[in-house]
Amino acid sequence: MSIFGSMNTTASALTSQRLRMDVISSNIANVDTTRGKIVNGEWEPYRRKSVTLTAKEGQFSNFLQVAMGKTSNKSVGQGVKVSKINEDQETPFKLVYNPTHPDANEEGYVEMPNIDILTEMVDLISSTRSYEANVTVFNANKSMLTKALEIGK
Repeated sequence: MSIFGSMNTTASALTSQRLRMDVISSNIANVDTTRGKIVNGEWEPYRRKSVTLTAKEGQFSNFLQVAMGKTSNKSVGQGVKVSKINEDQETPFKLVYNPTHPDANEEGYVEMPNIDILTEMVDLISSTRSYEANVTVFNANKSMLTKALEIGK
């Protein structure tokens, strides 16, 4: 790993957590959106989105091979990346009784997005804490590199 390897790893984590916070913010902003997209000619409420993070070039077998000294794969431990952004297809939409809403059905119920604000807030706090931890690691690494440069003075 190069001298800036840990900074690159931390930077990838910061970028991924930032995207995760953006997706959570989008979910919170669309908590009342009843017309998210058109499916089969009819409006469907906004669906909750979530981010899946995976390790870059990171399979457990690769780490094990490097740890055992059988290979010296330089790409192991290069950080994380966003593998995909998922739409929650399993959680049903919430039905809210509001007969005056323009999207209400004949019985007066409106389908609302499948977003739970409490879950979103927990995810947002988790993402924020992870972001802060990575900033701390980045600053510690920067401090170590600065001290290493001062050795030569």
